[in-house]
Amino acid sequence: MFYFPIQDNAQLRLLLPSHAPELFTLVDQNRKHLRQWLPWVDNVKRYNDSEVFIKGALDDFAHQNGWQAGIFAGEKIVGCIGYHKFDRANRKTSLGYWISKEYEGKGLVGASTHALVNYAIKDLGFHRVEIHCATENLKSQRIPERLGFEHEGTQKESEWLYDHYVDHNVYVMLENRWKQANP
Repeated sequence: MFYFPIQDNAQLRLLLPSHAPELFTLVDQNRKHLRQWLPWVDNVKRYNDSEVFIKGALDDFAHQNGWQAGIFAGEKIVGCIGYHKFDRANRKTSLGYWISKEYEGKGLVGASTHALVNYAIKDLGFHRVEIHCATENLKSQRIPERLGFEHEGTQKESEWLYDHYVDHNVYVMLENRWKQANP
C-alpha cells in the first residue's frame, strides 16, 4: 500500500474505496469551510459520491495520470492532496489540496505539498509544478509562497464557484529552482 510519511504521526496514503465513508463524513462535517473555495462540495451528497471520486483517482493512478492521497493524522483522514492530470509531453503537473478546519495551521498541507513537489521533480522528472489558488484564499496561497513558488500571474474569472467567478493566482515551481533549494 502507498504510504508516504510527512511528519511525526502523519502520512499520505493512497485513497482506497474503503476510505469512502470516512472521507464523506469529513467533507460533510467541513462543508461550510470547504465550500468557500472548492466547487465540488455540493456534489458530494452521500458516501457513494466519495467512492466514485476515489475510484476515479485510482484509475488515474493505475494509468499513471495523476493521483490523490489522503492526508492522515494517525489513522484519521484530515484532508486530501493530489496531482491533477500529468502532462508528460511538457513534463508538468499541478497540485490541489484541502484540509479540515480542525487541522488547519498544523503544517500538514505544507509538508504534504513539499513532499509531492519533491516527488514530482526528483522522482517523476517533471520540470514544472503549478498551484492555482483563488485570489482571496490567503491561507491556500501561503503554501506555495512558503515553499518558494513564484507568483506567475492571475487568471481572471478562472473558476465558477457556485454563483460567481473567482480569479486565480498561479504559482509555479520550476525544476532547477526546486533542486537548488532542496538538494
